[in-house]
Amino acid sequence: MGVLDRFRLDGKVALVTGGTKGLGRAMAEALASAGATVALTGRDASKAEAAAREVAGLEGTKTLGIGADVARDAEVKAMVAKVLDTYDRLDILVNNAGINIRRPIQQLEESEFDQVIATNLKGPWLCCRAAAEPMRRQKWGRVINVSSTLGEVGLADRTPYCSSKGGLTLMTRTLALEWAKEGINVNALCPGPFATEINKPLLEDPAMREAMQAKVPQGRWADPVELGPVAVFLASEASSFVTGATILVDGGYTAQ
Repeated sequence: MGVLDRFRLDGKVALVTGGTKGLGRAMAEALASAGATVALTGRDASKAEAAAREVAGLEGTKTLGIGADVARDAEVKAMVAKVLDTYDRLDILVNNAGINIRRPIQQLEESEFDQVIATNLKGPWLCCRAAAEPMRRQKWGRVINVSSTLGEVGLADRTPYCSSKGGLTLMTRTLALEWAKEGINVNALCPGPFATEINKPLLEDPAMREAMQAKVPQGRWADPVELGPVAVFLASEASSFVTGATILVDGGYTAQ
């Protein structure tokens, strides 16, 4: 097998949560481009199905759109069951679904903190638990937990988000240890400032946009397509000896 062949995903089935837009959509397209069959999810089933058709049109691969809320155990189990019923396997899980609520702690409601933790931390935990059995049965699996640079460093007015992403990074390391001998690699992919919808409030405010950009040594916001190749690496045989790692894609943001 040649070096580039190790990045191919032919015959593999990937599930990308929060895959209808932003980083999830970019990673779904990249995985499909590398040969994977891709199932992508969103809370709105019609949007997930439309996104799946678009990815299929771009890459010419099999796709499946599923409506699911990753914070609800029954919906997560049904989501994984649908993938298995359709394709009879699940090789790659990308836990990408996430939300952010930005305000000082004294201005946040308890329910808002709970909402962020439920989606960003409990959701990946539920998805990992549901995906464990098929991956263990195959003795091969790749789990990519999309954490954040804000799981490594703090930022004011982000207590729910930073707490959730810091927890997700440590959960990644713990699961990597649990599954190390089962053929399942678990890694955290940590994007920095990317120009996506979740960052729309910052991007639309010139002062905030420039302030964030100034903190990035490369001096710019990233394009979502820049995350796709890193996801392909972590999903493929090219990362066979990489598990429990935290991969930062942040233009040098956390190197300071």
